Amino acid sequence: MKKLMYVLGAVLFGVVITAFTLSAATIKPTVTGPFEDVVSAIKQGDVSALSRYLDNTVEINMAGKSNSYSKAQAEIILKDFFAKNQVKSFELIHQVESSGGSRMGIANLGTTGGSYRTSFFLQKKGGSMVLNELRFESK
Repeated sequence: MKKLMYVLGAVLFGVVITAFTLSAATIKPTVTGPFEDVVSAIKQGDVSALSRYLDNTVEINMAGKSNSYSKAQAEIILKDFFAKNQVKSFELIHQVESSGGSRMGIANLGTTGGSYRTSFFLQKKGGSMVLNELRFESK
């Protein structure tokens, strides 16, 4: 009887170790960076999170009108846009990374005010990535 208990205990121990090993192998670390942060901020319409990455001068294109704005002006324009266009859906449809580290994303943005094809460009500047262009084109 004692021998049977030792065998069952060893088998149970082996099962537990195998279960922990398999579950640890399937856990994937979540890697986030500026690009993913910008995607998340646009998805949520969160201008304060987005503003962390705004360059000193940002080109914004809305309704076919394009202009360069200071970071402070860009924040005001984006706050106004997201106040009038609360995000309902966001689908990242394309992303590109250049050999220099710049990244671009194109997405479909559904809002309460309409649907937009949205594109954004992050450029390496110094040791960080900055958002220097945003486009919201009506679909």
